[in-house]
Amino acid sequence: MIRLYVDASTKGNPGPCGVGIVILKDQEQLQISQPLVHNYTNHEAEFIALITGLNILLEHHWENEWVSIHSDSKIVVQSIEKQYTKKPEFQKLLKGALQQLQKFPLHSLTWIPEKQNQGADHLARQALQKRLKE
Repeated sequence: MIRLYVDASTKGNPGPCGVGIVILKDQEQLQISQPLVHNYTNHEAEFIALITGLNILLEHHWENEWVSIHSDSKIVVQSIEKQYTKKPEFQKLLKGALQQLQKFPLHSLTWIPEKQNQGADHLARQALQKRLKE
């Protein structure tokens, strides 16, 4: 089983942002801290964090593994569960996330409180700081 933790950090809304991703597989841990080139709202960046995490799993050819995905964004988790968002600015991101999730036949997506997502949060904040220095 793979555990995927995703988070985003923004300054302003919209504004500069970064994403943080923690992947746990067996006894290995991957940590990704990635500044985003464009400005986004926090919710948009949360969708991008999820899509980025899924892309990394695909790069490692882990799509046939059981993937347990964790996010502290209720908007992202609820939108994925309902496969719907009424916000036009999220529709393209939701569609992209759903398309990526289809590549993982065995997955679950769970909302977790922020305090249970501190690893990804820390990495997202690091990415934001890197972006602000650019």
